Amino acid sequence: MAKRDYTPHQQGIIKRFYEHRDTLALQRLAEIVSDLYVETAEAKITKQWAAAHKQMLAAGVHKHEADTLLAERDLGSLARLVARLA
Repeated sequence: MAKRDYTPHQQGIIKRFYEHRDTLALQRLAEIVSDLYVETAEAKITKQWAAAHKQMLAAGVHKHEADTLLAERDLGSLARLVARLA
């Protein structure tokens, strides 16, 4: 794959993205909590929990805690985690 040269503006955008990656993951996790609250289709709920697990790890949650929350699928515990991280 060819090496890509980024403009200084693009480099700044990339740098800020990685600096704020945990904040972005936490925001997305909060959105997932809201989506799970109103979702009724089991397939979509399962997909949202998988996305929540991915975002928990990106937000810096310990893997064991994220795995436990995924296994329990307790929306209240997930919401408390988001509140604790915020």
